[in-house]
Amino acid sequence: TICDHLGKTFLLKITFQLSPEYPLCLPHISICSDHLTRKQCSDMKGGLMRYGETLLSQPMIYELMMWLQHNFQNYMDQSTVDKAAESNNSCGVWTSLLQLDHMRAKVKYIKSIEKWTSDLGLTGRLIFMDRLIFILLQGERDDIKNYLVLQKTCKVDVDSSGKKCKERMISVLREEKLQPEQQRLTSFAVQYFVSVDELHQEFEMMGLSRFIPALQQ
Repeated sequence: TICDHLGKTFLLKITFQLSPEYPLCLPHISICSDHLTRKQCSDMKGGLMRYGETLLSQPMIYELMMWLQHNFQNYMDQSTVDKAAESNNSCGVWTSLLQLDHMRAKVKYIKSIEKWTSDLGLTGRLIFMDRLIFILLQGERDDIKNYLVLQKTCKVDVDSSGKKCKERMISVLREEKLQPEQQRLTSFAVQYFVSVDELHQEFEMMGLSRFIPALQQ
């Protein structure tokens, strides 16, 4: 699609990948442009996803495209105003620790998490220890926020009666910006632990010992 801003023409490539659950679940959205940064594309995608949340259960592709056309100039203006502040506060790699209450459709759920993290360029771990389930994510803060939107709006699990359901019981235990002396995780992996000590040792090896108290909440 083509959008205009301050007399300039911006060509955006937007793709929508529909899942079998659509329109009860958001489509997978991809935005890229030679005229915009990855951060700008990610922010715009986040805006589309948040708007899409208000349209669940009805066809929304046309409405999403119209929203983008109507909001592109406002978005670009705001992006310019906020650029300096975002450089100090939001840009860079963030680490977020999430906890799930349960996972009934485990195989499908794990595949969904692996796909979302791959699509959003996030690294981290999906951690199982006894009945505890943690998701550790690293990446740009907006990409982590977009992950949470997917987690909460897509039907990735089943309820006690076997019906598909959205994730209602996810909590953010801790998040912080990655410090210059810390190394970012290079991949996303699924890990299983048999003891608390083993789990704590893994976090220490990853340079995330400050997250250990959050595991004990």
